[in-house]
Amino acid sequence: MFDKTSMRILIIILMAMTSVLSQGQNTKKNMSGLVSVNNVDHKVTVVNFNKLEGIIHKNDNKLYVVNFWATWCRPCVMELPEFMEVNRMYQKNPNFKMILVSLDLSKEAESIVQPFLVKNKMEVDVYLLDDNKRMNQWIPAIDSKWSGAIPATVFYRNGKKLEFKEGKMEKKELEKIIQKHL
Repeated sequence: MFDKTSMRILIIILMAMTSVLSQGQNTKKNMSGLVSVNNVDHKVTVVNFNKLEGIIHKNDNKLYVVNFWATWCRPCVMELPEFMEVNRMYQKNPNFKMILVSLDLSKEAESIVQPFLVKNKMEVDVYLLDDNKRMNQWIPAIDSKWSGAIPATVFYRNGKKLEFKEGKMEKKELEKIIQKHL
């Protein structure tokens, strides 16, 4: 088994490799620097970490449930149906917002991530974090104890981190944390 330092080094190597591979992508950026891939009901927005921070650290009294995942991550894919069930339970609550942050390659936003969202009826805000070069900064900025492994879920309100969970979450645990902070 890997210790946290070995796991972080492995993740750094993998993310560096994906960064090199994604540099030749052919996506269009809008005026704000965001890349959007649209479908009738689904949208994937490619962002860097600074943009993501602005999205999840709002001072609007909402509980933000932010899940870091990828289509290639089996535990991530396994937990997402339960996350979507919980989202449907709370989505009409004005003080609740679930956000998914994909760590797939940005060049795969349209070809892999968006079809995955459509197929699995995932109607939440989805951002694809394309900031692999600075992962040594943003991983500890999310949580100092985060090894970088996914899935990982963070709970925020008014820009303040309330809880962090690394690893697959069960529906009951997710609901309990939401109820605790909502």
